[in-house]
Amino acid sequence: MPKMIEISTPGRGFINVTREVQDAVRALGGSGLCHLFLQHTSASLILTENASPEVRTDLETLITRAAPDGDPAYRHDDEGPDDMAAHFRTLLAGHELSIPMAEGHLMLGTWQGVFLWEHRAHPHRRRIVITQLPERQ
Repeated sequence: MPKMIEISTPGRGFINVTREVQDAVRALGGSGLCHLFLQHTSASLILTENASPEVRTDLETLITRAAPDGDPAYRHDDEGPDDMAAHFRTLLAGHELSIPMAEGHLMLGTWQGVFLWEHRAHPHRRRIVITQLPERQ
């Protein structure tokens, strides 16, 4: 049975959701592949460095260069100047992850963390669906 977690974001930026995902994986138990799916088109799920906040600052700088808010070439701005940029940022960074799991634990590397990356300027509630693909016997 899939698990779902909801995360409130304060607006643009990163939220470390590793603990929440690990708690859901523990409840699922077993081994296999943990699949995370974000049910939104203006935020991302990423696996990145969890020790140095400069990594996330630099990622925000890079994605802002690739998809700036309010570009006059954008036609879609129904929800403001960050609307189309947020959709494109999601395409660049992704909306799903697959992580191996063993005995109810994510098999993350030492410096890896799971982050929800909010691309919109204003707060939102985001939902992540967590499913387990069982290991073949």
